[in-house]
Amino acid sequence: AVKMSAPTMEERKACWGARDEFWQCLDRHGDDASQCEKLRLSFEARCPQQWVKHFDKRRDFLKYKKKLETEGYHPPEAAGK
Repeated sequence: AVKMSAPTMEERKACWGARDEFWQCLDRHGDDASQCEKLRLSFEARCPQQWVKHFDKRRDFLKYKKKLETEGYHPPEAAGK
């Protein structure tokens, strides 16, 4: 395995920027990744691979959470509000 050095601040910013653009594209296209191919490649090129995996999981989690919110599942502690 290749040991990766920690990304510099510049590299982190580039990664986050690429991720945000890719995610915005997915949002605009209803998560049709084929519409966002270029941004996906740029996201993968600018971010360490572990980060890409992490962000993919994170996005799935956020989508799942949003789905629960929009479809009206409320955890018990919210019931009193």
